[in-house]
Amino acid sequence: MSIALDMQEMAIRAKQAAALMNRAGPEAKSSMLRGLAESLRKRSQEIFAANREDLQKAQEQGLDAPRLDRLRLTEAVLEDMSLACQHVAALPDPIGAMDEQWQRPNGLLVGRMRIPLGVVAMVYESRPNVTVDAAILCLKAGNAVILRGGSEALASNKVLAALLREALLQAGLPENAVQLVTTTDHAAVTELCRLDQYIDVMIPRGGEGLVRAVTEAATMPVLKHFKGVCHAYIDADCDLDQALEIVYNGKVQRPGVCNALECLLVHAKEAKAFLPMLAKKLTTVEFRACPRSLPYLGTRAKAQAPEDLGYEFHDLILAVCVVDDFDAALAHIARYGSQHTEIICTRDLGRASRFLREVDASMVAVNASSRFNDGGQLGLGAEIGISTSKLHAFGPMGVKELTSTKFVVMGQGQVRV
Repeated sequence: MSIALDMQEMAIRAKQAAALMNRAGPEAKSSMLRGLAESLRKRSQEIFAANREDLQKAQEQGLDAPRLDRLRLTEAVLEDMSLACQHVAALPDPIGAMDEQWQRPNGLLVGRMRIPLGVVAMVYESRPNVTVDAAILCLKAGNAVILRGGSEALASNKVLAALLREALLQAGLPENAVQLVTTTDHAAVTELCRLDQYIDVMIPRGGEGLVRAVTEAATMPVLKHFKGVCHAYIDADCDLDQALEIVYNGKVQRPGVCNALECLLVHAKEAKAFLPMLAKKLTTVEFRACPRSLPYLGTRAKAQAPEDLGYEFHDLILAVCVVDDFDAALAHIARYGSQHTEIICTRDLGRASRFLREVDASMVAVNASSRFNDGGQLGLGAEIGISTSKLHAFGPMGVKELTSTKFVVMGQGQVRV
């Protein structure tokens, strides 16, 4: 069978499953999610064996350290996946809920009802936990999902997709509400992008090249999970000790993820005091320093090149710039940011309020780590990705962000005059 025909048949099955998921009751979906949580724990050794196979192949192929980190499943990661299933199961079911209602002068009762998006196609790289996170959110929201993970995680994804389909069947739900594309041929993604008669939305999550390729090829709406060029701004007279811990967490905890810090902006008034503290604390980080910051950062600092700004390093590398004032920091973020995550460390309420209001990013934060831009950390249970486009969602996408609304009207025989 050709790839084009294979993808078309998969999309048709997903469309049929989506109609059944739209009618599924809240208890069936919650039961499926609880069953999956149990299966992830009971069959952990099967999952880890598949993941070891992926890791061995990835190492032989020379996959870099950040991508190996994203590929690796640990006991802690698997437990987080199981807890996410339980958390999402406990969330209110959005389907059929009325967001708002109002009555017109002619007596019509008008409302907006939550409905599924339909069929979601998710294209992603490296991280096999995304297979579970994406699927459980789509299913809770009444959708069907087609998953196309990276070739480097194929063995892991096959096991996880099989567990998802088993959990669906056990709960009396259509197993084709979750389907995994198992071919590693890039033509499969191209073919999916053409099937707008069956697929309602594409969600690419991965490197810049993947997101651009899907966006250019898709004939249906695309919710982009684009690059994370995240900044922290150290304001004048802020708590430097607190700021140092926030920057350390944002850069060092997991440098290969999209909400890690990539650029630090420091008010000129604080540069002499803060930058030596930074160099002493971030001992594993290489700095790409502007001329004003270079003298304070020691031997691990290199002179900054123009291409170091607006760049997602995915590594223990941090661009550092000294700025004259708050407005210069905002201008820098506007020029080089990717609308993902931006933070400020400050004691000044007025500047904090301006930062929250004026900075264009899916999450802005005052005196908190960039690493909190994550669906689980923000109370969504899990996320299918962090949308950096504003239509129709901006930021971490949980269950509600995987629904839309329709108008519903209740009348008593009214006709238009």
